[in-house]
Amino acid sequence: MRAPSARRTTAGRGCLAGLQLLPVLLLAGGALLDYSTSPHFSAEAFYTAAPMTAAALLSLRATVLAGIGACLADFALLSHFGFLEDSGGRSELAAVATVSALAVLVNRLMHYSEVRLRSARRIALAVQRAVLPELPSSVGCLRVAVRYRSAVRDAQIGGDLYGVQDTPYGVRCVVGDVRGKGMEAVKAVAVAVGAFREAAEEEPALVGVAARLDRALRREALRRTGWERTEGFVTAVVAEIAPSGGGLRLVNRGHPPPLLLDGGAVRVLEPSEPALPLALAELGADEDRIDAVPFPPGATLLLYTDGLTEARDRAGVFYDPVTALAGREAAGPGALLDMLLADVTRHSGGRISDDMALLALTRETDRPDP
Repeated sequence: MRAPSARRTTAGRGCLAGLQLLPVLLLAGGALLDYSTSPHFSAEAFYTAAPMTAAALLSLRATVLAGIGACLADFALLSHFGFLEDSGGRSELAAVATVSALAVLVNRLMHYSEVRLRSARRIALAVQRAVLPELPSSVGCLRVAVRYRSAVRDAQIGGDLYGVQDTPYGVRCVVGDVRGKGMEAVKAVAVAVGAFREAAEEEPALVGVAARLDRALRREALRRTGWERTEGFVTAVVAEIAPSGGGLRLVNRGHPPPLLLDGGAVRVLEPSEPALPLALAELGADEDRIDAVPFPPGATLLLYTDGLTEARDRAGVFYDPVTALAGREAAGPGALLDMLLADVTRHSGGRISDDMALLALTRETDRPDP
């Protein structure tokens, strides 16, 4: 049985092929209608629609051919009914020729716009890879998978961040969500990811990593103006898996709690004490609290941003990953994230209102990482 995605792809290709035949159908239908009806009836609308449709759907050559075909069809029918010498007939033929020439111009403008759009997408992809590079499929004794979906159509990066680093202190990772959108959010993502890469290698304690992130984001906030200077913050979870793979430590700074999946059971790793988001530490005097939990072989740690839990269906019901994943198992972290994305897409009907970053790490073995 063919997969649903394959059926959708085949249907999409068939629909596109049908649309590409539309200029020919307009020309043939217009000529047939013009020939079989009263001499005083004109199919000029069909003749002008054909090259314009070709301009939007087809190549430059096809657009030129459609324009020539429209002019020839109109010329032939005007000659057949003896209207070619009439001023009205000449005006009609001139209108079809003018629209055909404009269709060629529209086709070129659309082509150059598409070229610029492809260039912008390549630049956006380069920015994404520079700020959020592709993660390796395995780090130490862990298999790793990440998925990122931006709320802005065709955007490659938004206000969510992730990172995984193999360090002398174990595998450390972060998932965070920047308050706000646009370029200011992307700048904050770049600062946070850069600070994490450096701190993860240098700080022996996980609280030190979180503190370094906090200081870097506070410095970034001082460069902003308006409400972003005082209200800009980043919610994040910083995690550390010991070199042996058996222990998991977490520092949660106002972020949705991670999930630990093991044999179909789902455990919500709520922080023992609530903490302020990053860049707001100066508002509270308490130090970060590390929560330690077992990380058995075969278990998967799932970190995500609130774009997942804030996805709603038509009735306004929020998506619940705990309920959705309970009793379900996947072949690996990548399969788990694909299953999760497909499920939340069905729940929300494809309407994504916030960026979504998903990071899954599956422990493979008890052996220490050499």
